[in-house]
Amino acid sequence: MPRFWLTIEYDGSGYAGWQRQEGRISIQQALEEAFEQFVRHPVRVFGAGRTDAGVHATGQVAHVDLDADWDARKVREAANGILRQRGDAIAVLECAVAPPVFDARFSAVRRHYRYRIVNRRAPLALEKNRAWWVPVPLDAAAMHAAAQRLVGHHDFTTFRSSECQAKSPLKTLDALEVHRLDDSHVDIVARSRSFLHSQVRSMVGSLKLVGEGKWRAGDLAAALAARDRAACGPVAPPQGLYLERVDY
Repeated sequence: MPRFWLTIEYDGSGYAGWQRQEGRISIQQALEEAFEQFVRHPVRVFGAGRTDAGVHATGQVAHVDLDADWDARKVREAANGILRQRGDAIAVLECAVAPPVFDARFSAVRRHYRYRIVNRRAPLALEKNRAWWVPVPLDAAAMHAAAQRLVGHHDFTTFRSSECQAKSPLKTLDALEVHRLDDSHVDIVARSRSFLHSQVRSMVGSLKLVGEGKWRAGDLAAALAARDRAACGPVAPPQGLYLERVDY
């Protein structure tokens, strides 16, 4: 069966996350149903990142095996047409024939996430469900300096959800950068081969405490060293998080 590589964009607001769940619609389920309507046989879509409920993607990667040598352009157009008819907030940006050994999840060498904060007194209108509204002023420079304490190979138990199914809390964080884009917007970029469940949102929530002046860099380092979930700051909400790109 030919394997197809998909690059996908979605608004995660109305979904239970990437992975199929009983009784709730997920991104994976919506895509599988769209492809099944097109090819008339059961399919399974495998994604590079299992994004949580409410999390978005601008560059999620997935693969799917189909039973015929379909033209990749036809596959993309058919899937998008069905998704649009269904009212799904999902789009297949790119589709290409992939080598049989390609695996969207296990072939990935780096994942790029971006967390968007709108830092202003006025509440969100256009960016509601697209960013985290933080009305208290944030010191982005202090957040960036503190974030460097988390870069490298560490035990990230503190920043790991209790529901995480990873075999080990050890991860190598390649980069964690905080950028103030303008008076109202702060972006946090995280890069790693893989992340623990809720790791990015947990780190962002703790960095917010630094930005507010409630924590210093040493407090963040101490939280990491504690290897205790109770030492983590409040977890940032999902609507500000985007799976931006996956490298292979």
